[in-house]
Amino acid sequence: MAEIAKKTADKGGVKSPKTEIFVWEGKDKQGKKIKGEQTGTSEILVKAILRKQGVNPTRVRKKPKPLLGGGGGGKPITASDIAVFARQLTTMMGAGVPLIQAFDIVAQGQENPRMQKMLLEIKTTVEAGGTLADGLRQHPNEFDALFCNLVEAGEQAGALESLLDKVATYKEKTEGIKKKIKKALTYPIAVVVVAFIITAILMIFVVPVFADLFKGFGADLPALTQFVVDLSNLFVTYWYIIFGVAIGGVIAFSQAKKRILAFDHFLQRLSLKMPIFGDLIGKSAVARFARTMATMFAAGTPMVEAMDSVAGATGNIVYFDAVMQIKDDVSTGTALATSMRNQGKIWPNMMIQMVQIGEESGALETMLSKVADFYEEEVDALVDAMSSLLEPMIMAFLGIVIGGLVVAMYLPIFKMGSVV
Repeated sequence: MAEIAKKTADKGGVKSPKTEIFVWEGKDKQGKKIKGEQTGTSEILVKAILRKQGVNPTRVRKKPKPLLGGGGGGKPITASDIAVFARQLTTMMGAGVPLIQAFDIVAQGQENPRMQKMLLEIKTTVEAGGTLADGLRQHPNEFDALFCNLVEAGEQAGALESLLDKVATYKEKTEGIKKKIKKALTYPIAVVVVAFIITAILMIFVVPVFADLFKGFGADLPALTQFVVDLSNLFVTYWYIIFGVAIGGVIAFSQAKKRILAFDHFLQRLSLKMPIFGDLIGKSAVARFARTMATMFAAGTPMVEAMDSVAGATGNIVYFDAVMQIKDDVSTGTALATSMRNQGKIWPNMMIQMVQIGEESGALETMLSKVADFYEEEVDALVDAMSSLLEPMIMAFLGIVIGGLVVAMYLPIFKMGSVV
């Protein structure tokens, strides 16, 4: 039906009708009143789909658009939303709910209109005779090649529920690691930004008041106080330039990171050499490598074919290059453990030993899952340790900055008191 509509539109030079969400009410085969939502291009098409499902529609109408600001499309769909959807779908199928009905239930529980519309579009594809993987591939921004390939493998092997469970676990684990990394990196950056803003406020509004007071002392100010007063005068005179440079620098940095590939790769390499943070980023890359590889093996994907998806999942150019080198080595007959060992200190020795045991015993998927579990726990422990370490360091930093300003302002007063 969809192909016929498309050919008709192409012949007439007219664009295909826009897909809409329709709200319907009707009765099932037992005469029980039911209602729900269905995507389609017209009310007639929606009624035909419902009758095919054994529903006698009594009322079909377009769903009113939500009154949201900024265009009314709802929030962007995030990777966390996809992880939750994968787990919900897995739970539904595990409970014996048919796939089409599971999509209806999950879609109706969505508060985000964009997510709801996407799920109903996938459901329509499946109803029209397509596979679930086909429906997912129509939304490449939300479902990457790894997700689609695993679902396709599950459908072909008749083990969709099992593969969906692995996909859900994979998404939950990888998103969990990303959130921990962001938390560890965002905390100190946020403190530095707050310290800069507080310092600027003191320099522009508070220090000048003390400076006017000090003019009546008729004596030379201590070196620290004079330095702070001079710095305050600089802030008062050129505050717009200072803030402009600071904000412009942040924007330029973020844009350069997004648009200049060489600069982004340089930052990724540099991040691995940073104290504390480098170890955290390296272990998270190892955990993602092991988790992705284990998930690909579970789907029956050949090792060489799996490497492209695995390389992209590591999240760092150093490990990306290492995985692509492994792909080349494995394609020529080199064992996975041997290739990893030949790359020096990039891969932990424990991981190489586990991979070697897995290859020799034929349980590589199990060993990689254990490696992923171990390094995910290591990342958790590192984040907790960093939080404990950074808190006193940040307090000391704030104490030096803010306390230094306060001491500088009161030094002349203390000096006067000692003279009197």
